[in-house]
Amino acid sequence: MEKVVQEVTLHVRYAETDAMGIVHHSSYIVYFEEGRSNYARQRGSDYASFERNGLYLTVAEVHARYVKPARYGDQIIVRCWIDEMKSRTLTFAYEIVLAETRETLVTGFSKHICITHEGKVTTIPDQWRRWGDN
Repeated sequence: MEKVVQEVTLHVRYAETDAMGIVHHSSYIVYFEEGRSNYARQRGSDYASFERNGLYLTVAEVHARYVKPARYGDQIIVRCWIDEMKSRTLTFAYEIVLAETRETLVTGFSKHICITHEGKVTTIPDQWRRWGDN
C-alpha cells in the first residue's frame, strides 16, 4: 500500500536563523513538529484532541540529516509520513525541501511512544493506528 504523505509550506523566519542568516540546526526539529501536527490535522485528528483524550506521544528518538541549508526568507515544504506503526510506538519520517527548486535540505525521523497523562505506556488509539496501513 502506498504511504500517505502530507505537506505543509512554511517561510523561514529571522528568529530561526543564526548570525550567518542560515537556519539553525535546532529549528529543523521544530519544522518536523509542525510537519507531524499538520499530518494529524490532515488525517482528521489533531494532536490537541489526542492530548485532550488523556494521551501524549512522547519523543523517544529524533534524527536529522542536514544536506543543504535554508536561509532567512526561503519558503520550505515539510513532507511528513508514517514510516512505522506499532501498537505503542509510532515513527514519523520527514523531508524538508526548498519550495522553489524542490532541492532536499533535510531528511529525518522521530520515534514516539504513546503514554497516558500519568506516564504509563499505552496503546495508540485505533484511529491513529489505522494510519500505519497507508
